[in-house]
Amino acid sequence: MMTALANGTREILPVSEIAEALAIRQSRPEVLLAGERHGLRILAAQTGSVDFDLGNSPREFTPEKVRGKTVVMTTTNGTRALRACTLARTTWIGSFLGMRAVAGWIAQQKPTHLLLVCSGTVDQAAYEDALAAGNLCDLIWPHYSSGKTSDSARIVRQIYQASKADMRQAAAQGRNGRRLLAIPELREDVAYCFQQDTVDFLAELSRDGVVRRLAKLGK
Repeated sequence: MMTALANGTREILPVSEIAEALAIRQSRPEVLLAGERHGLRILAAQTGSVDFDLGNSPREFTPEKVRGKTVVMTTTNGTRALRACTLARTTWIGSFLGMRAVAGWIAQQKPTHLLLVCSGTVDQAAYEDALAAGNLCDLIWPHYSSGKTSDSARIVRQIYQASKADMRQAAAQGRNGRRLLAIPELREDVAYCFQQDTVDFLAELSRDGVVRRLAKLGK
């Protein structure tokens, strides 16, 4: 999502199910369909009609493909996690690519209640989620009293601190990292997604369920 927005996508509509994405395409033929099941792009065999335009590899979301477009996206876990957050007061999209932007907003606003939502893999925790959440915890730790932070936040922070010296090696330790590295056309995604702070904007999920790029912090 961060790459799509960086490359000019107008908005992203996260949906839980393939059928929801197809229904939106039927009423809005101009949208792009993006997403994955089991890490791979959704094809006609799964939809019963059409191949999705894009998968879940950020390297597919080039300016030529996505600039000015609305993207409807469904993934195994991530978009469902986002949909579960639509009633939150504020929801930011976090990734290594733009973690300092999220941390900067938190440092400015200092929300009393802050929940980090990791989407996981199927029904299990994901190692890369723990590393990313730990990265954010490490950045914002000075702004919160240690007595008011959860043990899970402390755990992921310690995992990140132990791994940050060699993030590429850490990336290869998780189940998803190993799986992607074993797929020739997707292995470069691992290094790509572990780049840190290549974008400096915020991406917000609005109450109406749309992800949009916001101006740079302080602008």
